[in-house]
Amino acid sequence: MGEFTRIARIEALLKRASNDVLVGIGDDCAVLTGSLHPRVWTVDAAVEGVHFSRAIMTLEDVGYRSFMAAVSDVAAMGGRAVAAVSALILPTSLHDDELHQLVSGLARACDACACPIVGGNLARGSELSLTTSVLGECAGRVITRSGARPGDHVYVTGTLGGSALGLHALLAGRRECAEKYLAPRARLDLAGKLASIASAAIDISDGTLQDLGHLCTASGVSARLEATLLPLESADIARGFGLDPVTLALEGGDDYELLFTSAQDVPWATRIGSIHEGAGVQVLETDGHARRTSRGFDHFS
Repeated sequence: MGEFTRIARIEALLKRASNDVLVGIGDDCAVLTGSLHPRVWTVDAAVEGVHFSRAIMTLEDVGYRSFMAAVSDVAAMGGRAVAAVSALILPTSLHDDELHQLVSGLARACDACACPIVGGNLARGSELSLTTSVLGECAGRVITRSGARPGDHVYVTGTLGGSALGLHALLAGRRECAEKYLAPRARLDLAGKLASIASAAIDISDGTLQDLGHLCTASGVSARLEATLLPLESADIARGFGLDPVTLALEGGDDYELLFTSAQDVPWATRIGSIHEGAGVQVLETDGHARRTSRGFDHFS
């Protein structure tokens, strides 16, 4: 199909009714309704060979995962996702049925997040890439990375290390524990609760240590984590692969859980450490000694 036929097909797959959208796909710009609440805005890219490999995942997985990664940033600010735009760079080798799979994954993620794609761009390029920009809205206080204070607890939602474990499983030709890698979930379901209890927050995309380090730098504090408190994903399966589940939890990326600090007790999240004066992140083993660690993913290291 040519460019404009493809755009029409994409519009048919993605068009959704929304009270936030006055004009969606098909015009020079989307038009959204006004809001009395603060709005947050993010952008994220997924590039073949860097963020995903078609050798181990379907194109529907690629579309779904790329959208969830972008929306996760909105959740970390305590917001709901309002609308998104998506720019697709398609190699000439990508067939029409493959494009349908890719956009079907985007549509599935849109429905899961109640966030329509209202516009975007389509272009030809040497590699497949998806760039997603999401507009969110915070009905309560906007949560940033810079509010953590000594005496706060460090919390995470869900379990850690599942996405890194899933990637190892897929590379080994196994899919039975790959769900968190293939289909991560942006924690919009918990984002609204952050406004009343969180002093700072970030989503876990580059690894717990890396992202907690960003939060500590922004807040001008240090953190101390306890390895025994980490909520590990499928620890026995990880050990069966010869992997350390604690290392996966600390250094593996793409979990897209929420990591936040609070002075309160939070029963719906797991406390994994505490905030102190100083700088950096330290991980303590059972015997109280500091664990030797490395940081998470860095595009340019």
